[in-house]
Amino acid sequence: MVDMTWFEAIVLGIVQGLTEMLPVSSSAHLRLTSALFFDEDAGASFTAVTQLGTETAVLIYFWKDIVRILTAWWKGLWNKEERGGTDYRLGWYVIIGTLPIVFFGLVFKDAIRDGARNLWLVAFSLIFFGLLLALAELVGKKTRTWDDFRMKDGLILGFAQAAALIPGVSRSGGTITAGLFIGLDRAVAARYSFLLAIPAVFGAGILSLGDVFEPATEGSVPSGAQMLVATIIAFIVGLGAVHWMLKWVAKHSVFIFVWYRCILGVIVVIMLETGFLQAT
Repeated sequence: MVDMTWFEAIVLGIVQGLTEMLPVSSSAHLRLTSALFFDEDAGASFTAVTQLGTETAVLIYFWKDIVRILTAWWKGLWNKEERGGTDYRLGWYVIIGTLPIVFFGLVFKDAIRDGARNLWLVAFSLIFFGLLLALAELVGKKTRTWDDFRMKDGLILGFAQAAALIPGVSRSGGTITAGLFIGLDRAVAARYSFLLAIPAVFGAGILSLGDVFEPATEGSVPSGAQMLVATIIAFIVGLGAVHWMLKWVAKHSVFIFVWYRCILGVIVVIMLETGFLQAT
């Protein structure tokens, strides 16, 4: 283990903020950035904690929506007449949709922190799930709105979010892909993806705080100040990224992300084959 430099902490904070909101996998980008420029992997725990910054950005961006949903959900718990609205149902959908990632995250915690960070797996995930996103864009009807959203949809997207425990899959990419396959409008799928991530990411980030400073595997270890700065940077950059992402998917297809993922995945494969990068 080596001490993380300030330059590394700042760069990784920027990378986290830029990529967490986009369907390109922030964990893959942090892993690749560490391998290419800093020799040592900052680790899954560093990723989880810096995600607290990007999810705080989501929390602020969707604050009015979150308050409205929580208020409707709370009222509905005590009053049957309040249970017919979309916001009440969304509250339950987020809760139920969070369960898969909690379960798989706890069961496969050690594998996620070690073996799953292999760069061959990252490259494969970037390409395969990029092509899956393209297929979803092509076949998805993109006509279903919030009024059409049901519990089974929330659960489907919840399992898709759990797939993002593998670096290279992407939390938003997995849920948007699943959303498009079941006919959701792009903007609806993206907004639900961001809402769904809030409880899971905050939980994972808080639980990973101790592991950042005492990692189980080799890698770079940040100081408390570096961790704080990286998380703040991720928050600031992430706030702009979530705004851009929602504006983009409202008017454009997701093929820009498909091309990016596939090209990056192929580049990683070439670098691994030529020995420019080591898989672990």
